[in-house]
Parts: sequence; structure tokens; C-alpha cells
Amino acid sequence: MQVLIADELPDICIEILEKAGLKVSNKPGIKTDELKTIVDSCDGIILRSGTKITASLLERADRLKAICRAGVGVDNVDVPAATKKGIVVMNTPEGNIISTAEHTVAMIFSLSRFIPQACASVKAGKWERKKFTGIQIAGKTLGIIGLGRVGRQVAKRAAALEMKIVGYDPFISPEVTVQYSINIAKNLKELLSQADYITMHIPFNNQTKNLITHKEFQIMKQGVRVINCARGGIISEEDLYQAIKDGQVAGAAIDVFDVEPPVGNKLLELEQVITTPHLGASTEEAQFAVAVEAAEQMADALTGKGYRNAVNLPPYNIEEYNILKPYILLAEKMGLLLSQLAVGGIKEVDIIYTGEITKKNICLVTDSLMVGLLKPVLEYGVNLVSAPHLIAERGIKTNITTSSGVSDFTSLITAKITTSQGETILSGTVFGKNEPRIVDINGYGIEAVIDKYMLILFGKDKPGFIGNIGRILGEKNINIAHMTFGRKETGGNAITIVNVDAKIPQECLHEIEQIDHIETAYLIQF
Repeated sequence: MQVLIADELPDICIEILEKAGLKVSNKPGIKTDELKTIVDSCDGIILRSGTKITASLLERADRLKAICRAGVGVDNVDVPAATKKGIVVMNTPEGNIISTAEHTVAMIFSLSRFIPQACASVKAGKWERKKFTGIQIAGKTLGIIGLGRVGRQVAKRAAALEMKIVGYDPFISPEVTVQYSINIAKNLKELLSQADYITMHIPFNNQTKNLITHKEFQIMKQGVRVINCARGGIISEEDLYQAIKDGQVAGAAIDVFDVEPPVGNKLLELEQVITTPHLGASTEEAQFAVAVEAAEQMADALTGKGYRNAVNLPPYNIEEYNILKPYILLAEKMGLLLSQLAVGGIKEVDIIYTGEITKKNICLVTDSLMVGLLKPVLEYGVNLVSAPHLIAERGIKTNITTSSGVSDFTSLITAKITTSQGETILSGTVFGKNEPRIVDINGYGIEAVIDKYMLILFGKDKPGFIGNIGRILGEKNINIAHMTFGRKETGGNAITIVNVDAKIPQECLHEIEQIDHIETAYLIQF
């Protein structure tokens, strides 16, 4: 089997691949035209960010089985096109963990002791000792938003520096965080109000975009210091600028920006802001580690030992997969819905299968539900292969049950997640050949269509409020596609689910929440 190394990687990669019995074509910096002529002879491709794998290129790749990115992001690979061709796409998320954590700690020190500013001052011929009087970090509280691999390594190093650690991550178990001396905040607000330093270690997605805005800055201690070595867009740059100008934030250390390079960014005008050009993973050791990881993963993939860190669907028995596909898709949607409805850190997941589905390979369906559960909090590497490992790594207990009991449906999937603040339960099934439906949420019998945007309202069964919802959405020119209603008794508690054709603006959601008899409103996005 032939592996193409398309970008500059250390010689150890060739050694690992050849030791596994693979032939290696080492062509760093290969041009697109040449790549087109040889891609049909490749079984695997290892690359960094310099090479682009497009859909048109993949049309020529009849032998290609696996692509591995020596790094985290796979933006330069057309993953949907690869999936359609049955090509597994992998990345290497482990190799740069330590380097990113160390860079975060370096940013904390730099903020505390004005190291970049003092260095520039001395080089300018000045000796401004009083101006650069700093603060010590021992005894200060570090708030860590996101307690994945990097967040936990930051906590480990901060604890050794005698900092107090408070963390927030609804998808991690207390049993895991206790190993890192992390005190878990009940919610984001609690963390923001306690921390002297706040660092982010979460992906950028619909849930985390502008997670920190003017509202959150007002909750923070005056004089707080903010660090972002994760992704641009998590912090509102405009609101951060204003918070620094107002004195609410004493300083910020930014490695990532909304637009990179940040030409004309107002934050660069502020002396209280220190920046680096996206250097979190830029160490010799990290670059070497991700290259070794990529070669090892490619060797395993092509020699039949399995896939690690695949970011798309690996090939299963095609006949079995096609039979289960409607339930696999349903389960992922159920996981996404649960993750957006639940409040608090997840401790346990219970899944019950009833009916004909119990005779199938429910492992595929279970793993798909885990994928949906984790997608909102993990940017890369969540798929049918990695989800069980990631769930276990976060200390979340999983219980799977098959029931021979009778239900109203030929096959039924029921999932319950237990968090630090309660339980959320829902059931789903497939109507006909391929019509997934949610048929129960927290004991309310319904028949909900799963579309891209879903508004879920809990409240009282009272006349008039459905009309008010329609009026508010109509004023925003948002069309209602489907609506379903469920209640346990006349005039009692009720649930209303509205499928809409466009995303509901936040101000519109707030207006809906003010309607009489509505207690809680959730805007779900699939």
C-alpha cells in the first residue's frame, strides 16, 4: 500500500510507515496539478495545512482509504466528499495538548508581570520599574471554561503554582475533576463571579459564539484578567475592548482572533492587551508529536488495526448500516436535543431499546446518540469511533438496556441523562421507512418533527398563548413549519414544540419567554 506525505514532516514518519510495511512517497509541498496525477495511486495521504484535498480531487482517488491531518483542524479537507467516497479522515488532537496548556500558563504570567510591555520598554532605552509593578498569581483564583484535555492540563499546572481552580463544563464528571484540584461551578455565572483570571478551552460553534459579551463582563470581578488560547469568536472582541477601556477588565492575553491576522483590530491599540499569532501548538515537540501520531494512525488504518481520531463515519458493513441508518440519524438528533435541554454537568446516560430494534446492532445507534450528545462541546474528533472513548474519559457512566416489553411503536429508543441538577428523558422512533420523530419529552406524549430549528416551550395549558407565539414569529417574518402540543391534564402543565424555517433571534426568544404561562423556552438547533 502506498502513502503520500504531502507536506513537510520529520523523517520519523517515513520510518514508522515503512516499519508497518507501507510504501512511502515523500513529496512535501506537492503542487495541485501533480497531486491530481498521482492521487489515484495512493491508499493514504498524510498532510498538514499546506495541501488541500478537494471534492474534485477525491473524484480521482479510487484507491484512497484514509487521510490524516497532522494537527487538529481539517479545514483543508473536504470531509463530506471524503465520507461519501468511504474515505476515513483523521486528525491528531493529542499531540499539541501540553504545548497549548503551557502557552496558556505563559500568558497568565505575562499578564501578571507585564513581561512583553517591560521588555519593549527596556529595549526602548527606558527603566520603568514602578510602572510595571505586577501581581503574583499564587493564591489567585483561575476560572477555566471547558475542562477537556487542554483545560485539565492547564488546571494541573495552575494548581502547582498554588492557584485556586474553579471550572465550568457541563460535560464532565466530578470524579474526573477532583483529580485536578478543580472546584466545579454550578453554572457559568458562578465561575465568572469568582475568578481573578479566566481562560477558555472550548470549541467555537453555535453554542459558544460570543459566549463572553458585555453581560458576562459585568458579572466578573473588577480587575479580572482574561486569556483566550482556544478559538477566536468565543469572546466578543468589541465588548472586550470596551470592558478594558472601562476598567472592568485589567488585561487580556489573546492568541486567537475572529479574523487572522487581526489587521486593524482595536484590541491591538490597548497597552493592557498582549497578543501572540496563534502559537498555542507551535512548539518543536508538539509539531513532532502530531507528526508521529499521524504516521501511527495511518499505519493502523491501512494495516487493519482500526481507526483513531476519525472525524467522519468510518466504513461499516454497508448492508447493516443502511438498515440502521434511520435509527442512527434519529439517535444523533436525540443526543443533540438532550445536550441542549439538560441543565448541569452530565453524570449518567441511560438508553433503553424496545421492540424490533433490539435484534439489530444497537452499538451503532448507541454510539450515534453519544456523538450527538458531545458535538455541542467538542469541536473535532467526535464520531461513532471516538464517542464511547470520549464519554468514558469524561467520567460519564453509560447504561444500555434492551426491553422485550410492548410499546405503541415497532421500535423505540428512550434516552435519559442524569445531571447535577436533575433528569431529562426523551423517546424517539422512526415512522415509515425514514421519518424520525420525537414521541415523548419528560413524560409529555408528542409527535415532533426533527427539523433544523425547533422551539420547545414548557408552561401551562391556557388559551391564547399559541396565538401570541404565532404573532411574535410572524412579526419577525419567521414561518412556522410544524407545531405539536402535549399535556398531562386540561389546564395543567403542557409542552409546545414549534418547528420554524429560520433561526429565531435572541430578542424574539426573550419576547416569547415573557408570554403569560410560559415557564421555560429552549431554542434547539440541529
